[in-house]
Amino acid sequence: MRSLATPSAVIADDERLMREQIIDRLKEAWPELLIVGEAANGREAIALVQSLEPDIVFLDINMPGMDGIQAARALAGRVHVVFVTAHDQYAISAFEHGAVDYLLKPAEPERVALTCERLRARLKQEPDPMNDLLAQLSQRLGAGGLKPREYMRWVQASVGANIRMIPTSDILFFRAEDKYTRVQTQDFEALIRKPIKELIDELDPDEFWQIHRGTVVRVDAVEQVSRNLSGRQIVHVKGSQEKLEVSRTFNHLFKQM
Repeated sequence: MRSLATPSAVIADDERLMREQIIDRLKEAWPELLIVGEAANGREAIALVQSLEPDIVFLDINMPGMDGIQAARALAGRVHVVFVTAHDQYAISAFEHGAVDYLLKPAEPERVALTCERLRARLKQEPDPMNDLLAQLSQRLGAGGLKPREYMRWVQASVGANIRMIPTSDILFFRAEDKYTRVQTQDFEALIRKPIKELIDELDPDEFWQIHRGTVVRVDAVEQVSRNLSGRQIVHVKGSQEKLEVSRTFNHLFKQM
């Protein structure tokens, strides 16, 4: 670890915009804190902590591959941990009284400042193994007491030369377009590089249905389902003239047809 005069940290979150927001908030609240690395999942976070030996690691609880709880277990006793989550259900009393702190997304300046204040005090001590806390979190997650996944809530997409943040609630459907995936809203379309097969794992299955190998539709945006002359199911979407064909694999989604 570095000296207390130059504390260092690693930020781990699978959403780049969220990492940037946390970094900006930390720079405001704790200018002396040196951000030495960024990770998109738990495994990357562990590798960075092992190689860079930061004082602090900020871990998003839900990340693909290896989540924040698993990463914290692997790093217990080596680094001070701050959990980051979009769900306040995770902010149980153990966070308040345990060996770690937490931040809720989006990170509010006042809450980040409080976390930094607590971390300054904790840096004078060795990192706690957190065994009891991690066991409690794992037990509650396994028991279904908390939502086990944090699904995508917005999409960062290209619209011309600009980048836009699109809430998933505004998206009508996603559709594969060559090397890109088209994001369609009622007012405009945008492009992302993430393929449908990866995208579907990050979307709430109660909110989005895959209806074709290259098409995912928001359930609330479906106006009606008809059949074409070939007997194929066709989804009509509110606010769009585009008709989306349902492949036979996904016919069961519309059992009434």
